[in-house]
Amino acid sequence: MKKTTEIDKYYGIRLGNQLCFPLYACAKEIVRLYRKPLAEIGLTYTQYVVMMVLWEYGTMSEGELGKHVYLDSGTLAPLLKRLEKQGLISRIRPENNERKLFISLTKEGEALKDRAVNVPVAMQGCIPMPGEKLIMLRDLLNQALECMEKED
Repeated sequence: MKKTTEIDKYYGIRLGNQLCFPLYACAKEIVRLYRKPLAEIGLTYTQYVVMMVLWEYGTMSEGELGKHVYLDSGTLAPLLKRLEKQGLISRIRPENNERKLFISLTKEGEALKDRAVNVPVAMQGCIPMPGEKLIMLRDLLNQALECMEKED
């Protein structure tokens, strides 16, 4: 039998001691809960995140959009192609710079914003915690992201 005072060299690899696992599991569960309200407006979670950025900021380059949503070009490009096929965005290459790609909302994409306001309403209460704790959690996660950005 192991003494409780003995240092456990496996402590660091216990699932219950990890920060990354509850973050991963919560994110996965929240994305799963988003499926139903997002299906009603014809978007996946990642498409919804992209559309929220475009609704808030308007036209921007693919690179700027990728920074906002933490996606690289290899992941973002096919997603943008699907949104374009759905008629929600336009991908525009300026004649003077073929390497640059700008993303803008179409009329249909802008109109979807009115239907999307129901998504946060549908998601209220998906994490049964007091509102102030949820705000604290969001703020802490945003701080963590900011710190990780500084490290890049």
